[in-house]
Amino acid sequence: MTTSHAGAAAHPGATSPRLSYLVFRLERRIRGHLDDALARHGVTTTEYMALSELRLRDGPSSAQLARIAFVSAQAMNQVIRDLEGRGLVLRKPDPRGGRVLRVRLTRAGLATLRRCDRALDEIEQVMLAALEDQSRQALADHLAECARALHPEPEHAADLP
Repeated sequence: MTTSHAGAAAHPGATSPRLSYLVFRLERRIRGHLDDALARHGVTTTEYMALSELRLRDGPSSAQLARIAFVSAQAMNQVIRDLEGRGLVLRKPDPRGGRVLRVRLTRAGLATLRRCDRALDEIEQVMLAALEDQSRQALADHLAECARALHPEPEHAADLP
């Protein structure tokens, strides 16, 4: 992207769409494809996000998952209850005591997550077909940096209640 084009995308009234608008539009298109693909596996997008985070984090609470997934604590609690009822996650009391319940994937949850991952792989393959591997990695790195800039996570997010 040239400097003049990048500058135009960053200012209102420019001839090119704003970068944040392009990201939003992409997110909406991804979400539509993702909702359809995950529904075939009996999983919602919010459930998939929760399962994915459980693969990355060791025993977060429902409240932590809610913050990560941008849903209310009440909504995530319902998601976790539904996943638990289907045997995809299990909740256990925090070993440090208190009322916090730590959530973990079950074998069935991991298997479901892997099936859903394959569906997402297909979506990403279509979306990224025109990009070379180096550009894909750069895009991933830049998007992660943008996300951190707007919402830095505590260093030990999994340790917070």
